[in-house]
Amino acid sequence: MGSSAVVVGGGIGGLATAVGLRLIGWEVTVVERARVLDDAGAGISLHANGIRALDALGVGDAVRAAARPQYLGGTRTPDGSRLAVMDGAALERALGTPIVGVPRATLHRILRTALPAESLVIGSEVTSVDRSDPARVRISLKDGSLDADLVVAADGVNSRLRGGLFPGHPGPVHSGSTVLRALTAHPVELRTDFELTWGRGAEFGHLAFTDGRAEWHAVLNSPAGVRFPDPLAEMRRRFDGWHAPIPALLAATRPEDVLHHDITELATPLPTYAVGRVALLGDAAHAMTPNLGQGACQALEDAATLAAALRTGPTVEAALTRYDAERRPRSQAVARAARRAGRLGQQLTHPVAVALRNTALRLAPSGVAVRTLLRHADWTPPRLGRRARLG
Repeated sequence: MGSSAVVVGGGIGGLATAVGLRLIGWEVTVVERARVLDDAGAGISLHANGIRALDALGVGDAVRAAARPQYLGGTRTPDGSRLAVMDGAALERALGTPIVGVPRATLHRILRTALPAESLVIGSEVTSVDRSDPARVRISLKDGSLDADLVVAADGVNSRLRGGLFPGHPGPVHSGSTVLRALTAHPVELRTDFELTWGRGAEFGHLAFTDGRAEWHAVLNSPAGVRFPDPLAEMRRRFDGWHAPIPALLAATRPEDVLHHDITELATPLPTYAVGRVALLGDAAHAMTPNLGQGACQALEDAATLAAALRTGPTVEAALTRYDAERRPRSQAVARAARRAGRLGQQLTHPVAVALRNTALRLAPSGVAVRTLLRHADWTPPRLGRRARLG
């Protein structure tokens, strides 16, 4: 019947991991503490590495069918002046796919559809993990317990499992930025598929979807914990005078749809992504700032790599050692690059520094932006297939 795993966390990384483990013949239970799967999170962009991971997991075609290719876009200043052009067709020629945009809820539904309903345990919270038996792991829940050959901690940036495994680790820290985002309530006429606009200590971006709606996000330099009585009104005030289609995107948004989260990251890298028969994955392992659009893609890479390592064994422990060796250097390098990108992009506030950055972008050859994305998106997934139980 195959080996057994408990995946803690029903987000993109956790669901993708469950899909991959079932693909190699494992029995999988996904434990998600939320009682209602509202799939909040607006939209997501997937680079070639994320799409390739989804292909390895067998759901790439379904995601492509639901996603909108992002061919035309770039970066501007608040008055609309062009800083850089991103050529989605060039990315497609180089990697076989452009960046694609899809609502996060749609991606969640596609991943859940690839799993049997009985494998999802909703509204149940993990209270402890017992690793005293070297051959099994016991997960205690508020309403029972589960035994498994493997536990995957995919419980997000504030992972409780990570805290138990690494009690001396400082955990996530505030990046210095906060993000507000929403999906428009109806289609919006857009000239570009995606766009970023950089001001002083602020960024506004949008991502278009197949149904004509769009996701917008606003990233602001801000201390942790700052909230606005009327977030949408604050966005209209903060971005007053910025170029089209920013006013139209905000006008097409319902106040109750605006999400607001501080951006946190694991600035102190973990020393390993595997402890005994427990693997850490996605934000629980390497939470990063969103400046490269690689957070979800790295989680998808994790999922495909973990499944491939477990397929070839020869033991769970050996497979997790291989998973850690393959994933930790790459994902932590991407996290460092994302942090640098934020410091040179949205977080800049000094007028001289902003002017120098803008001049450098305008003078850069047209292929620089594409080569920057290729550096992180050109990843080849492992091959998956069935295998019997590991020891």
